Amino acid sequence: MIIEIKVPSPGESINEVEIATWLVKDGDVVHKDQDLAEIESDKATLTLNADKGGKVKILLQAEQTVAVGEVACTIDTSVAPAQEEDAQTDELPDATDNKEEEEKKASKKSETDEKSTPDHTAIKNDNSEELSKVKVTPVAQKLMEEEGWSVQDVIDGLHRISKKEIEAVKQQGGAKVGTVSEGMATKPRERKLDRQKMTSLRKKLSARLVAVKQETAMLTTFNEVDMSRIIHMRKKHQSLFTEKHGVKLGFMSFFIKASALAMQKHPMVNAMMDGDDIVHPNYVDVSVAVQTPKGLMVPVIRNTESMSLAQIEEALKQLAIKARTGKISLQEMTGGTFTVTNGGVFGSMLSTPLINPPQSAILGMHNIVERPVAIEGRVEVRPIMYTALSYDHRVIDGKDSVGFLVTLKKMLENPELMLSAGNDMEKMVLDL
Repeated sequence: MIIEIKVPSPGESINEVEIATWLVKDGDVVHKDQDLAEIESDKATLTLNADKGGKVKILLQAEQTVAVGEVACTIDTSVAPAQEEDAQTDELPDATDNKEEEEKKASKKSETDEKSTPDHTAIKNDNSEELSKVKVTPVAQKLMEEEGWSVQDVIDGLHRISKKEIEAVKQQGGAKVGTVSEGMATKPRERKLDRQKMTSLRKKLSARLVAVKQETAMLTTFNEVDMSRIIHMRKKHQSLFTEKHGVKLGFMSFFIKASALAMQKHPMVNAMMDGDDIVHPNYVDVSVAVQTPKGLMVPVIRNTESMSLAQIEEALKQLAIKARTGKISLQEMTGGTFTVTNGGVFGSMLSTPLINPPQSAILGMHNIVERPVAIEGRVEVRPIMYTALSYDHRVIDGKDSVGFLVTLKKMLENPELMLSAGNDMEKMVLDL
């Protein structure tokens, strides 16, 4: 049976997409639900999947702009994948089999296994020597330490080696990297230009970024946050939090929750322009900037004002996985009222993030650095993060933008204030 695999629609307003790349070759035999190709539009990247297993016939070329609903490939289901063939041909043991024959087979298998059993100690030592040669950048090392991963864990987690990795090794002059002096003595590389076509997603992102600068009255205000209490809470309760909720407690959830609560005092930060009107949502849907191989994406976590830290962490985890694997939908990236971006994971000390229209504000997080600060007349070293709020001055006045960051700072430095939305709890008790 021949089935058709059609180009899916990323959203109602999109009529054309681009076949970014095929993940299989013409004539390959694939399994059900296997990723066949990556599809790009000006709003999202998604994958083309096999409805059933069989032999693929590719009808559309990579980097070709095609109409939604067009047949991208066909699958001949009469050609079963290897694993499915094995499953179909596997037979249950015959109840009438001679017991003596089974014992002989078992004995023969045992002898074969004994002869072919590898020396695991030797293999382990060889692997250790090979892994010790792997070069790890400082940023990658920091991320691995935060996750508790080893080099072997990262290598085991790789699904496939792509063109990107091969090209990276070629740029280094080969798979084997010598000493510094040897590297300096190598012959000059061949001078060439690598030209790549801009993807639809990148084109749209570029246009939006330029529009932000031209169409908004954008300003940025800054503050600093002492992260001591949050760092202490994470170290003290991380194991119990992970055991109970199944996700790790990060920094982002604190900032998202505190932002949603701070907007109860400064609702204009969550407002946006719609023609001559200013719209005030009574909910806070936070867009989270996620860097993916295809560019920046901003999936949305909805109703953060009513979510717990654990719920926010779980939502962050699921959306990040979808965004980086191209599984995220257009609906999951639309409708945000406020954005949070974390340049600190890349080592950024300070930045002026660009607003994500039609939103009116975006919060920028940065790296945490130990700095000397004055505490009650004495100098102490504290882990400090600089925060930045870029906002559209047409909607948000300086009082609200500065007040929002001050309220945010108070709750992050005293996390228990999140229980009272940043209000002084003693005054609340006294009804003042």
